[in-house]
Amino acid sequence: MWIAVVVVTLIATALAVRAQMHIFQLNSYRARPQWHWLGQHPWSWLLAVAALILAGLSLVVPLPAAIVELVVLVAAIALAWPRPGRAKKPLVTTARVKRAYATIGLLAVALVVVGACLPPRWRTAVVALPYCLTPVWVILANVINAPIEAGVRRHYLADAARRLADQPKLIRIGITGSFGKTSVKYYLATLLKQRFAVLMTPESYNTPMGITLTIRQELRATHQVFIAEMGARHVGDIAEDCALVHPTIGVITAIGAQHLESFGSQAAIIQTKLELAEAVKGQGPLYLNGDNELLMANAPEQERTTYGLEPTNDVYAFDLAVSPAGTSFALSYRGTVIDQLSTTLIGRPAIQNLAGAAAVALDLGLAADELRSQVRKLTPPPHRLALSRQAGVALIDDAYNSNPAGAKAALDALAQFDATKILITPGMVELGARQEELNQAFGAQAVVADHVFLVGAKQTQPIATGLLQAGYDPARLTVVESVNDAIAQAYALPAAGDKVILLENDLPDNY
Repeated sequence: MWIAVVVVTLIATALAVRAQMHIFQLNSYRARPQWHWLGQHPWSWLLAVAALILAGLSLVVPLPAAIVELVVLVAAIALAWPRPGRAKKPLVTTARVKRAYATIGLLAVALVVVGACLPPRWRTAVVALPYCLTPVWVILANVINAPIEAGVRRHYLADAARRLADQPKLIRIGITGSFGKTSVKYYLATLLKQRFAVLMTPESYNTPMGITLTIRQELRATHQVFIAEMGARHVGDIAEDCALVHPTIGVITAIGAQHLESFGSQAAIIQTKLELAEAVKGQGPLYLNGDNELLMANAPEQERTTYGLEPTNDVYAFDLAVSPAGTSFALSYRGTVIDQLSTTLIGRPAIQNLAGAAAVALDLGLAADELRSQVRKLTPPPHRLALSRQAGVALIDDAYNSNPAGAKAALDALAQFDATKILITPGMVELGARQEELNQAFGAQAVVADHVFLVGAKQTQPIATGLLQAGYDPARLTVVESVNDAIAQAYALPAAGDKVILLENDLPDNY
């Protein structure tokens, strides 16, 4: 019977650790957000605590009964523990994850060995500990492996830095901002490919290790331009990226409330984003979104170019005409007008970001005709105001992690359609103490939609409050449990003419 306890306990432990590792990876392997997540999701550790209590009780009750109870409990836990299933961003079994698994496995086996050497009364209780410790295994392994991870990190960073140093003529462009940085990166890479061999960090690879991975795996001697997206959740993160890349051109797309929860204050966000400006000072030009008031109010005194949609900028887009097919516009580039520009992109933020990419590309020698040609080839990055048609319905996919300015801009894009307008959203997260306030304001702005589907009752309550306080008809407001439920009901809604659905934000797996 004791062997059965060992086997079932280790199976349950493996399942639970994998689930915790997934969340730990989403939390960037940081203990503080992991503890926060555990506090917000007690279901993830209550069963482990129950197992710990039962293990303690086994010390004071007859051993056979304790064994039977423990086997039944742990077997039930193993069967009931939620499998990873269809995660939105599945666990990536990196070398770091494998090292953590190895550490946890060794410790778990050590507990089993210790238990085997103890008297029967203590044996079952000790063997239960691997499962009882599942809420903290990944954090503990991270602490134990810290020296190893630091050494691995130093090796990879040094190797990436050496590869960059071997290409002194490489144009290095750093892009950061509270939002818009991925879009500018994609647009700029497309524009520059007309004249240069370009490498950019893929998807949202915007951490030092993500940038390092790109350099080590993809950078070639033939590349002429390297575009690095630089993300941040804490002060110093951008400076760390810049210490690796040494950008010769910097682009700051915006400063807003994104990741306010991890930064702690707006001042910290401003300080962090401007670390890129400091890095390129004296090295090359800095491009700033001149339409972003918070950015411009804190803009550093150095060589810079502003871009956006306002005519006060050095480079700005104007005469925007939006249709279901995309957007046509003209561009004023340092006093010279480049007209007849058209793109499948929609929404003012997309054109604003495109103006920034165009400013950099034109300064690097792209001709007006080349710009027109490349602009027509642009497609939106995945889940960022991407327009498509499915079963006769226009679908605006803006499901990437949302922010107040981006959410409002998406609603503005939705409002421009002459159709039955439907909003599907779970709301915004990572906004710290202002999360409820900003979601309520988002709700007030969402009155432009003819129908609203809110995903998750608790999370979206502030949005519902904002909608109803703005006079929205409760009959047109529906709360559902999942995005798939919302989409199915949205497609089923009767409509006299065309129908357009906006998918605004999609919460990551750790929410």
